[in-house]
Amino acid sequence: MKVNSLILASAAMWATVAHAQSSVTLYGLLDAGVTYTNNQHVSGTTGHSNVQATSGNLNSDRWGLRGSEDLGSGMHAIFTLENGFSITNGKLGQGGRMFGRQAWVGLATDQYGSVTLGRQYDSVVDYLGPMSLTGTQYGGTQFAHPFDNDNLDNSFRVDNAIKYASANYSGLKFGGVYGFSNQAGAFANNRLYSLGASYNTGPLNVAAAYMEINQPGVNSGGALDGTSTSADAPFTAQRQRVWGAGANYSFGAATVGLVWTQTKLDSATTISTGSPSNPTKFGNASGLSFNNYELNARYDLTPAWRISGAYTFTDGRLSNATTNAKPKWNQISLLSDYALSKRTDLYLEGVYQHVNGASGTVLNGALINGIGAQSATNTQVAVTAGIRTRF
Repeated sequence: MKVNSLILASAAMWATVAHAQSSVTLYGLLDAGVTYTNNQHVSGTTGHSNVQATSGNLNSDRWGLRGSEDLGSGMHAIFTLENGFSITNGKLGQGGRMFGRQAWVGLATDQYGSVTLGRQYDSVVDYLGPMSLTGTQYGGTQFAHPFDNDNLDNSFRVDNAIKYASANYSGLKFGGVYGFSNQAGAFANNRLYSLGASYNTGPLNVAAAYMEINQPGVNSGGALDGTSTSADAPFTAQRQRVWGAGANYSFGAATVGLVWTQTKLDSATTISTGSPSNPTKFGNASGLSFNNYELNARYDLTPAWRISGAYTFTDGRLSNATTNAKPKWNQISLLSDYALSKRTDLYLEGVYQHVNGASGTVLNGALINGIGAQSATNTQVAVTAGIRTRF
């Protein structure tokens, strides 16, 4: 009896120690609303207003598992598996992937940072994304720059990726990502690499990032999936490059920010004007570029009620053997968000977009991100009321 008691006591002790050293967290976010759009393309040149149930207006629906195991000496084994879906119909997002938002595993140390492998975010998302109102809790999906050309709203993730993220060195953080092509004899065919850094000192936050993709989406096994049913890449081109920098400054209950990004695509052939799995063709291999300038602000009226807004001006260029267009987008985005609790909030947002200089090209119709269809005219307005909760 004494032996059995000692064995049981020892087992209980080791189970307690193992539990204290390891953790797995279940988490998630649900975002659903009703959206009114004044004009959506139907057929030919016809456009109609639309009222639709929508999801992921501020943040995409998700659930995930996040784990950490203490290996001793300040080292941890870490992993994240994150599923994306639509709450309006229950379907999987990211082309039907089980863990399409994130799926990675790696090692982290308190002193040097982490190295992880799997399907991950790029450095533009990690470092520059928080400076913009798109893709954050203060703005959301519909605040994205045209076609999310700079990926600040995280339209795609990087497959076959190895990532380094530094520890926080007195406010300085930096890192990089490399996505393998996984093709023998074609090392640069559909590969991606990116670098980024941010610095926080008191009320000031600054960040910068760079990303280059070689032949994005040309095969299904590279850094960006190019298959018709589960495509990641919003563009198909020989090369896509994104530069960007931004800064936020807080004073009292207010925060103001400025973000600039430039996206250049060489020999672009298709662009997503709705769903990446059904892209629109340019007709000729084209040179395509976007310069995005975003001025944003947010203000806490009360501890529960926040308002935010952004103005984005985008200067574009589309050129090929038959076309030399210089489209320009003006977009105004406003959001009012009221917290019912720490987990649940109600929101009302409105976005206005106007494009000119793109007549006769596939860029002509206004298209607010996440709405699903271009306008039959050069303007589009969307208003959404919704609820968001986290667990």
